[in-house]
Order: sequence, then C-alpha cells, then structure tokens
Amino acid sequence: MIARTWHGATPASKADGYVEFLEKSGVKDYRATKGNRGVLVLRKVSGDRADFLLVSLWDDLDAVRRFAGPDVEKAFYYPEDKDFLLEFEPTVIHYEVAVGP
Repeated sequence: MIARTWHGATPASKADGYVEFLEKSGVKDYRATKGNRGVLVLRKVSGDRADFLLVSLWDDLDAVRRFAGPDVEKAFYYPEDKDFLLEFEPTVIHYEVAVGP
C-alpha cells in the first residue's frame, strides 16, 4: 500500500472554507478513484495560518496515477485552489506503508 502526502496552507480565516472545498473536490475525487483506500485531512491552525496535510492511501502507484496522472510526484491542484492557498508546492511525497490500519 502507498501513502501519498500533500501539504498546503491557507490564511486561518479561510480554513473552514477550504475544508468544505476539499470535501467537494479532492477528497471526493480520491474516494471515487479505483484503488483508493481512504484519505485523511489534517489541519493545524497557528495564528493567522492554517496548514493542511492530506494523507491518501492507495493500492499501488498505478492507482495513484489514475488520480494524479503519469507524473505521480507532481502535486495536483484544482483551479479554485488559487482562492485559498498561500503557495503551491510543486511535489508530493509517497511512502510505502510498512504497518497499516
């Protein structure tokens, strides 16, 4: 199993709105992709910044490709992300799950 991690940050004032957007976009699309085993959306608000870490679980890298396209290391963004995110990290990180749920 593969864990794909992505990090993003918003102004704290947009954190709740971004969670709502994620549920309707990325989280929904992850779950609809064959080979997805689940997703966690983690949030940490510190002062005027909210950091997000998305951890999605996948059968294998072929399943990740069905969501992300051929370059699995490249971060995937939606057009509406520009309304929330402070920056656009170009890559994601994949881990082999050694011990899983």
